Amino acid sequence: MEETDAIFLWGANARDNHPIFFHHVLKGVHRGAKLFVVDPRRTSSAQWADDWLGLNVGSDIALANAMAREIIHAGLANEAFIKRATIGFEAYRACVEHYTLDYAERETGVPADVIRRAAFTYARADRAVICWTLGITEHHNAVDNVLALINLGLLTGHVGRYGSGLNPLRGQNNVQGGGDMGAIPNRLAGFQDWTKDVAVREKFEKAWGVPLKPEYGMNLTQMFDGMETGALRSLYVIGENPAQSEADQNRTEHLLGGLDHLVVQDIFLTQTAELAHVVLPASSSWCETEGTVTNSERRVQRVRKALDPPGNARDDMWIIGQIAKRLGVDWHDPSAKDVWNEVRSLAPMVAGMSYERLEKEGGLHWPCYDEQHPGEEFLHSRLWKDPIEGSPAPFSVVEHDPPVERTDREYPLVLTTGRRLDSFNTGVQTGGYTSPLRKGESLDISPEDATRLGLMEGDPVRVTSRRGSLVAPTHIDPSLRAGLVFMTLHFQDKVKTNVLTIDVSDPKSGTAEFKACAVRVDPVRAHHGAGVVTHSPDAT
Repeated sequence: MEETDAIFLWGANARDNHPIFFHHVLKGVHRGAKLFVVDPRRTSSAQWADDWLGLNVGSDIALANAMAREIIHAGLANEAFIKRATIGFEAYRACVEHYTLDYAERETGVPADVIRRAAFTYARADRAVICWTLGITEHHNAVDNVLALINLGLLTGHVGRYGSGLNPLRGQNNVQGGGDMGAIPNRLAGFQDWTKDVAVREKFEKAWGVPLKPEYGMNLTQMFDGMETGALRSLYVIGENPAQSEADQNRTEHLLGGLDHLVVQDIFLTQTAELAHVVLPASSSWCETEGTVTNSERRVQRVRKALDPPGNARDDMWIIGQIAKRLGVDWHDPSAKDVWNEVRSLAPMVAGMSYERLEKEGGLHWPCYDEQHPGEEFLHSRLWKDPIEGSPAPFSVVEHDPPVERTDREYPLVLTTGRRLDSFNTGVQTGGYTSPLRKGESLDISPEDATRLGLMEGDPVRVTSRRGSLVAPTHIDPSLRAGLVFMTLHFQDKVKTNVLTIDVSDPKSGTAEFKACAVRVDPVRAHHGAGVVTHSPDAT
C-alpha cells in the first residue's frame, strides 16, 4: 500500500473501520499514489481522495463494467497477460460493451468524466490496488460485486505482483484464519472440497475416523430459514451475536427464541446469550489462549497465552473437547500445537508451517507446502510465469442488478448501514468503554432532506421500513446526498437498527443486503424516547 501508484477503496471506509491499515494508505498517498474512494457517502476516507466516486447504493457492477469498457476501448487492457493467464475474456468484453459512460452515469450517479479518469488512472498505473469491505459484500448480489472488481484486476494485470492486487479488508481479527480452518459450510481446512474430491474426503475420514456426507452445510441465512421451517431445532453459537447482528431483527429474535436448544459460548453475556438455554463462558483468544492467527495478507503468526481466563471461563478448545467427550469421543485434551499439526497433516497449503518455523520467522504466508518452502509472498504470482502454473484465472460475466427493495412515495429514502470509528459491530465489546468520539446512535440525514422535513440537529424522528420502525435522534451529515440516510448497528440495546433492514440475501454467499432498504422518516413532535420499536402494518 505504501509503494503502489493507485489505490481504490471500493465500499470501504478504511479511515473509520480499518484505521491502522489506513495509516499505510496515507503513507502511499503522501508518496504520490492516487487515491479513489467509491462510496455512496463522502466518508472520512473520501476526504483524502483525489476523486470521490459517490455512486448510488447498489450500482457497483455498472461502475466497474463501465470502467472496463473505457479501458478496453482506449487500448489499455493488458493483452499479453489476458492471453497468457486468463480465460473468458471475449464473453466479458461482449458483456461490458453496453455499459457506456452515459448509461453508467445514469445508473451510478457518478459523472462520466470521473468514471473515465478513474479507469484510465487504474489501467495506466504501474502498480494498483483495489480494496473492498462490506460496502461490496452486504448486498443481494455480493459475489457478483466482488467478481466485477476481480475482472478489473485481470483486465489490467494488477494482480499477483508487488503493490498490485485485490484485497478484501477483513472486519475483525482472524476472519481469514476462520476460513483457512474450514469454518465455512462448503470447505474443509485448507479450502478443500470434500464433496467433489474423493481423495480429500477419504483423507479426512481416515484422520477423523468418521464417514463424511458429500453435502455442504448451511450458511447463516439457510440456518435461519431452517429454524423457520422446523428443520433446524438446535444451535451452537461461538463468539457471535446474531440476535442483534442479523437483518430483520424481529424475525431473528423470534426464531432464536423458538429453538429447542440454544448454546452460546462467548466472553460476554450478549443478547443472544440472554436467549440461550446454556451459556459457556469462553476465553479471550488474543491473550488467554495459545494458537495461530492469519491476517489479510495470509501471514500465519503465533498467538501466545499471557493470562488465564477469569473465574469460570475456559479455553474455547477445552470447552469443545469436553463436549466431544460427553458425546462419546475422547480427544485426550490436545494442545493447540497438536491441533495445528493435525491441520498441517491435512491441509497442504500450511504443511510447512511448524510452530518452530513460525516462532523463528515471525510468521509465514500460505501456501507453504513443506518445511523448506519460504511461503508465497504473492498468492497469484503463478499467473506471471510463462507458461503459468495451474489453471488460468477466469473472467466472469456479471450484470448490474439494483437493490431488491426500491423506494416509492411511501418509503422515499434509501437506508444504508455501516460502522463508526469509536465502536464495533453490535457494541458488545466497545459499549462498556467510554470514548470522546462516541455520540450514540442517530439517523444521519443530508442537509437537503433535513430542511425538507423541518429537522434540526438532535430532533427525534421515527424511521420506518416495511418491517418495523424505531425512534432515533437526527444527525445532519453533509457527507450524505439527498435521498440517502445512514445508521449503524453499534447501539442495538437502545436503537434496534436491524428491525429496519431487509432479510434478502445473496444466494451464493448467504450475505444479507444490509446496505440498502427503503425507509421513510417522520419528525416526532412529541418525544416518545429513542429506540422505541413498533411493527409497521405492512411488515413482511
